[in-house]
Amino acid sequence: MRTLIKNGTVVTASDISRADILIEDEKIIALEANCTSATDLTFDAAGKLVFPGAIDVHTHLDMPFGGTVTADDFTTGTVAAAAGGTTCIVDYAIQTPGKSLQDALDAWHKKADGKCAIDYGFHVAVTDLNDDVMAEMPALIENGYPSFKLFMAYKGVFQVDDATLLKILKQSGASGGLVLVHAENGDVIDVLTREMLAAGKTEPLYHALSRPPQAEEEAVNRFIIMAELSGAPAYIVHLSDAGALGRVAEARVRGLDIYAETCPQYLYLNIERYSEPGFNGAKYVMSPPLREEGNEDYLWSGLASGNLQVVASDHCSFNLKEQKEIGCDDFTKIPNGAPGIETRVQLLYAGGVNGGKISVNKFIDLVSTAPARLFGLYPRKGTIAVGSDADLVIFDSEADFKISAATQHQNVDYNPYEGFGGKGVPQKVFSRGRLVFDEGKYVGETGHGCFQRRSPFTGL
Repeated sequence: MRTLIKNGTVVTASDISRADILIEDEKIIALEANCTSATDLTFDAAGKLVFPGAIDVHTHLDMPFGGTVTADDFTTGTVAAAAGGTTCIVDYAIQTPGKSLQDALDAWHKKADGKCAIDYGFHVAVTDLNDDVMAEMPALIENGYPSFKLFMAYKGVFQVDDATLLKILKQSGASGGLVLVHAENGDVIDVLTREMLAAGKTEPLYHALSRPPQAEEEAVNRFIIMAELSGAPAYIVHLSDAGALGRVAEARVRGLDIYAETCPQYLYLNIERYSEPGFNGAKYVMSPPLREEGNEDYLWSGLASGNLQVVASDHCSFNLKEQKEIGCDDFTKIPNGAPGIETRVQLLYAGGVNGGKISVNKFIDLVSTAPARLFGLYPRKGTIAVGSDADLVIFDSEADFKISAATQHQNVDYNPYEGFGGKGVPQKVFSRGRLVFDEGKYVGETGHGCFQRRSPFTGL
C-alpha cells in the first residue's frame, strides 16, 4: 500500500518546508517536491500544516485510584488521543506492593494489548523496592521499558523515601534508564491535610491549599540533589510551580541532566476554579493542584527558554458524577485527575503558537520530538524523515474550534476547558500510515495500536 500526502507545509522541530510525503505501508519512504510516484491513496494537504504525530508521555488509562477506576480505558483514551493529533502514548504500569515490576507490566499489557487505536508504551512505577525489584531493572531497560516513576507524595499509598529515590536513581542511571518523579513533599501535605480536616475544611479548595507551592519546590530541589548525588539523568513530571521551575533552571545552568514537563492545565487554569459553585470545583482536583493566577506566565517562559522540555497531558479522567462525588464531604477522597489527552495539542498550538509565546517548531518539539528523544522513540517517531513511522497529522491552522464535553471523544462527563476556543484543528491523523481520524470522525480500528519497545536513555 502506497499513500501520498501532497502539497502540505511540512513542519518539524527544526524545519519548515513544502514537500510531498510518500508512504509505503507503515513507513515514510520519500520526501520530495512534486512527487509523481504511483500511489494507492492520495491526500491533498494544500494550505495545511503536516507535522509528526504528537506523543503523550504521561497518561493514566484504566487505572484504579481512590476506590474507583478511570473513566477512560485504553480504547476510549487512545481514540480521544487520535482525535487530538496524538499517535503514541506512554502510560504507567504501577507496581502493587509485594509484587514484581514484571507483574505490573503484565497487568497493564492485559489492559492495553489489542485495545488501542494508536501505539503505546509503558513506564514502570515503583512503589515497593527490594533487592529483587532492583535486580529486575536492567533487564526491563533492555527489553524496552527504560523509564521508572517514583512518587514523593501520596503518603501511605505510593510515597517512597529518600533512600529509595537514591537507590533507584543509581540503578537506573547505571543501566541506561531515566527516573521520573512526582515531586511534592508528601509528609508536609499529610500534616496540612490533617489540620484542615480537623478544622472542618472539606471543600475542593482545600485540596489545593493542602498542597502549597513550597511542597512542590522543596521536593523538586530534593530530587535534583539526589540526582546529582547519583550522577543519573532525572525527569520531573507535571511541574506546576514557578518556584519549582526556578530550581530546574538553576540545575540545568550547573550542567545537571535534569528535564521537566508541564501540562496544559497549569498553562490555562488557576486556583479560582476550585471556587466554582456547588461541587464543581472537584473537576479540578489534581496533584499538583492549580496555582495562583500569574504563575502560568513563568511556565510559558520556561517552555520558550527550554527549561521545560515537554508538554504532556497527565490525562486521568474521572466523572464528576459518582466518581468525583465520592469525596463530596471530604476533599481527600476526591479521585485526583482530569481529562486532557484530546485537547493537549490544540491548546498548546492556540495559546502558544497563535498566542506568540512559542514558535511552531518549538511547539512540535514540545509535543512530539523531545518526548520521542527523551523516551527512546526517536527517530522512529517524533519527526518526519525517510525511515520514520508514518505517524502524521494534517493540521488546519486556520480552522476554528471550541472545546465542549458534548463533542469530545474522552469518556468523561465534563471538560475542564469547556468553552475554550481558538484556531488550529487536526484534520486528518495517520498512525503508521493508516488514516485513523478524519474530519472529526474516528475511522481507525481498535487494536491497530502496537506496543512500542523503547531504547535506553540517550538524552536530547
